[in-house]
Order: sequence, then C-alpha cells, then structure tokens
Amino acid sequence: MTDSECRDKVLCQWGDIGHALRLLTRLPMPGGGTPGRGGRAAWAWPLAGLVVGGCGVLLLSLALWLGVPTGCAAALALTGMIMATGALHEDGLADSADGLWGGGTVARRLEIMRDSRVGSYGVLALGLSLLARWSLITSLADSAPLALIAAAMPSRAAMAGVMALLPPARDQGLSHRTGRPPRFTVLLALGAACAGAVVLSGLSAGLTATLVACGAAGAVAALANAKIGGQTGDILGASQQMAEIAALAALAALLV
Repeated sequence: MTDSECRDKVLCQWGDIGHALRLLTRLPMPGGGTPGRGGRAAWAWPLAGLVVGGCGVLLLSLALWLGVPTGCAAALALTGMIMATGALHEDGLADSADGLWGGGTVARRLEIMRDSRVGSYGVLALGLSLLARWSLITSLADSAPLALIAAAMPSRAAMAGVMALLPPARDQGLSHRTGRPPRFTVLLALGAACAGAVVLSGLSAGLTATLVACGAAGAVAALANAKIGGQTGDILGASQQMAEIAALAALAALLV
C-alpha cells in the first residue's frame, strides 16, 4: 500500500474541512484540498454549515444592531447565506421539484433535472422555501439568532446520510464523482452536527432539530428512491433545504 493510500484510509483529515468548504460554499479557500477523498470528507460538511450559518448570524446581528427592522434583517441574513453557497442547494431544490413532479419516466425526470431552465414546480418550490426560511428566521431573530447555525449544521449532515442511503441515480455528475460516504463518516457528521446544535440551542432543542432535519431529508430520499431510484446532486440540495426548514421550524417552536 502506498503512502497516499495509507493517508486516504484515515477517517478524518484536516484537509477535509477545506474540501467541504470548497464543495458546499463559494467562499474563497486557499489550496486544492485533499484529492481523492470524496465521500470520506463528508464528516466535515456540518462545519461548512457552521460557516454558512455564521455568515447569516453575523449579518442578522449587525442589521438588528443598526436598527434595521426584523423582517428586513432576516432577509439580509438569508441573502448572505445564499450568497455564501452560491445558491447551490436552492438550485438543487428547484431542479428536483421540476424533475420529480414534471416527468413521467425515470429517464425523463433525470433529463429535466439536468436542464438548467426552471419550470413552474421549481419556481413554486423556491418561493415556498424562501418564504418559510424568512418567516422562521424572523421569528428567531431576537430571541435565538444562533438557531441559524443550529439548523445549518444538521441539514448538511443529513445530506451525507441521503448520499449513503441511496446509490447515485446517474453514472456521472457531482454526486457520482464524490462517491458514497462510509457509514462511520455519516455517523461522525451527524454527531458533530448534533453536538453543535445542542451547544448553540440547548439539549432538547438541539436534539429535536437534528432529528427532524434527518426526518425531512429521509422523506426527500424516499421520494427520490421512488421516482428515480437513487440520488443526485440536485436531490442532495433539495434534502438540505427541507432539512434546514424542518430544523428551523423545530427550533422556533421550542425556543420562541
């Protein structure tokens, strides 16, 4: 076994954090990451959520400190998080909605999901997602702003779970290139996300947010399995969006 193969067997590498940030955000990151790690780097995905959620908390807190109305401050926070990811997950949600509901066969659904154009289902899904997140962030802004991070971390860990549960629906694309994460990697990602959510929002709220995030992502996975027999990068984006909304809703219910 070569030195590079030995290093690749290591469960966690510091370079995985940079890889996660390069994969899940559009933030400028130095270096080229850890080549060939693929799904093994998924344990660090919740840390990308921490950074993205942190951007939202920073903008939200700054806007409220400047006296900006809560609704506008929530919109700024949401905008900041979307810009940090380059609307990666929102794009996946829109494409998944169009493909899963707009095609009559597996091949047609995958073809629609690959199309860069957005249809009516995608527009509706994006609009409802933005409305849900904005309203939930507005309700959490004054009493529990750190809930943005407590929801962002489990929603990224949930993506790793979907990726491990379902095979790639295509023999190409981002999901196929990344590869399915090992079971222990997924457990580590979920553990890190749950720990972060508990520290930021308390034991009961943090555990609940993690569980409902996983449940929402699991529902997306079940739908994708029934419709296309697997997962794609778009399905992972849709699962993140649904998981984040579910986590925010649980935190709002328990903390506000």
